[in-house]
Amino acid sequence: MCTLTSDLGDGPDTLLRESDVISLHCPLTPECNKMNRRRFIAFALASSLASASAEEQRKFRVAVIGHTGRGNYGHDLDKVWRLLPETEIVAVADADAKGLAAELKKLKLDRGFADYRAMLAEVKPDIVAICPRCIDQHRDMALAAIECGARGIYIEKPLCRSLAEADEIIAACERRNVKLAVAHRNRYHPALPVVTRMVKEGAIGELQELRGRGKEDERGGVLDLWVLGAHVFNLAHYFAGRPLACTAGLLQDGRPVTRADIQEGAEGVGPVAGNELHARFETERGVPFLFRSVRLAGNKAAGFGLQLVGTKGTIDLRVDMDPFAVLLASGKPVGPAGDDAVAPVKSHELAARDLLAAMREDRAPLCDAKAGRMTIEMISAVLESHRTGGRRVTFPLATRQNPLSLV
Repeated sequence: MCTLTSDLGDGPDTLLRESDVISLHCPLTPECNKMNRRRFIAFALASSLASASAEEQRKFRVAVIGHTGRGNYGHDLDKVWRLLPETEIVAVADADAKGLAAELKKLKLDRGFADYRAMLAEVKPDIVAICPRCIDQHRDMALAAIECGARGIYIEKPLCRSLAEADEIIAACERRNVKLAVAHRNRYHPALPVVTRMVKEGAIGELQELRGRGKEDERGGVLDLWVLGAHVFNLAHYFAGRPLACTAGLLQDGRPVTRADIQEGAEGVGPVAGNELHARFETERGVPFLFRSVRLAGNKAAGFGLQLVGTKGTIDLRVDMDPFAVLLASGKPVGPAGDDAVAPVKSHELAARDLLAAMREDRAPLCDAKAGRMTIEMISAVLESHRTGGRRVTFPLATRQNPLSLV
């Protein structure tokens, strides 16, 4: 009888190549040894491929965390998993009893928890959907999901309420190799690569600047910056690269914001102040990014989004609108194939599919935790510049808390 030994690991996902086989011992002939080597490698390859196939075919188990009355379930972060044949929702947690009952009915589930920590400990899901819009809960929910052994997290934007919290989340993800994606769903729009190519090929001439505006409704100012400006900042980071510095100012009814204007903001964002703000960023690609938000000054259909301004034209990106990207000189929508009609990204399906692929391929999601942290850092830079009297602040920020908490 031949005894086959290998110095390789014995994990189920180990893929063996002939060069990996360190030693194959057989007391018989060299021909027998060669035959056994081939059988060993063939068996190992077949086992590995079968394991990979099983991994691709099995359903990922998803646990949903919501909080009715405290951010609810975001913009349908709970329902998207029903669109994917690769996933199944196995449980939901909601601290509000009536909200939990309604969610169980909506998702057609019979397994609900009042405490998300208890759910995570019992269910041990592959993926956790952190849905509440109130971001003061995000850090604790994310760390609990990582600790329970989840392999993937999909979290409502913004990622969290401070750079210190973002640092904690990222460090925990890196320790456990957890893939976290932030629900800036426009980042996944198929028109983005087309726009990138158009800019690179000179369709709008030389890119001069990026101009962004919030929704500028009753939340105009710092709350608009957090809740809706986060989408714009995420896109600006994509096109302009890493920010280098920021200069900004906050106003309340036309005058500079003071300590007396600071109050606790809605949706768990922390301290806010001012109903008007203006900011300018310097970026690594040499293109300035300008952002403004003034309460009740805008029309969300016309203003909310990002403009790429060139010497020969402008491309207008409308957050969550249809069409998403328009070449203003011609009025023609920009699509994956230059189509006249491009479906908006109104669900999170593309982001969810990318998260699954990132988990399988062991790569970062398109909008990962570090991209989410950069958005938080850009928001914080606006507040820090104002706190320091409108001075130019550079990246990375030394201040890791909400700067208005230090006033």
